[in-house]
Amino acid sequence: MKMETPADLRYSSDHEWARLEGDIIRIGITDYAQDALGDVVFVQIPEVGTVVKNGQSFSEVESTKSVSDIYAPAAGTVVAVNPSLGDHPELLNSDPYGEGWICEIKLATPSDYLLMLDAATYQSLIRG
Repeated sequence: MKMETPADLRYSSDHEWARLEGDIIRIGITDYAQDALGDVVFVQIPEVGTVVKNGQSFSEVESTKSVSDIYAPAAGTVVAVNPSLGDHPELLNSDPYGEGWICEIKLATPSDYLLMLDAATYQSLIRG
């Protein structure tokens, strides 16, 4: 099965994606990550105002298989969270790049976005 990897996004080696809008990135987990997790049953959403460091765990996703940390793909401050995930954590499975986003982070250093993996590099990573 081919995993979806939209070309307009950037990726982390921890299987998060980021979409840049100005100096804010919207973050979620990749199609590969949601497939590996299985059915998501709970998402711990970070609080608005939380300051995160690149590579720091800021959220957890619980599935029928395991609990996995979600890591910040860049440093910054959480400025928005997805309110739908509280009642509908399964959105991470059904629409990982759309309605299943987790939060938005205002980048401390906007150029950090460019340090993330592009789609082709991420696809190489998951193919091993």
